[in-house]
Amino acid sequence: MTAPVVVLVGPPGAGKTTVGRAVADLLGVTYRDTDEDIVRTAGKPIAEIFIDDGEPHFRDLERAAVAAALDGHDGVLSLGGGAVMDAGTRVRLAGLPVVFLDVSLHDAVRRVGLDAPRPLLAVNPRQRWRELMEQRRPLYTEVARAVVDTADRGTDEVAAAVLDALELKDA
Repeated sequence: MTAPVVVLVGPPGAGKTTVGRAVADLLGVTYRDTDEDIVRTAGKPIAEIFIDDGEPHFRDLERAAVAAALDGHDGVLSLGGGAVMDAGTRVRLAGLPVVFLDVSLHDAVRRVGLDAPRPLLAVNPRQRWRELMEQRRPLYTEVARAVVDTADRGTDEVAAAVLDALELKDA
């Protein structure tokens, strides 16, 4: 069984995908995003899964995607923002090199935009983002070996901070 060399968690707008790709490039490994896996499996965007099938179905797909990626990927892995809500996923993350990419509401809004197709942020996105963070922040910190603040940092700086936090050398 293989395991990822880095696992990134955090809320929408934290930069998990962008930073994940940069970290993978620095380490010379592959990159995988469980949200992309879900879209490929379902054959439709996440927003449509929420609308057509509901959040519980999406969470089932997410749980399966995370389990498959944790068991079969040895590069950098980014998890969807809500993946940590599943207790089984949190257990699976124990002992892995997990980094919580922390982001402020201001930066998240700037990065994600208020018109992006994020189903859980569709109505009153700023308030909803705050609520999600109240629920999820303790879980992100529970599973994380390290926390990297993304405030006022570019992608390369955050990627370097991830490597430093995990004491990994870049290529």
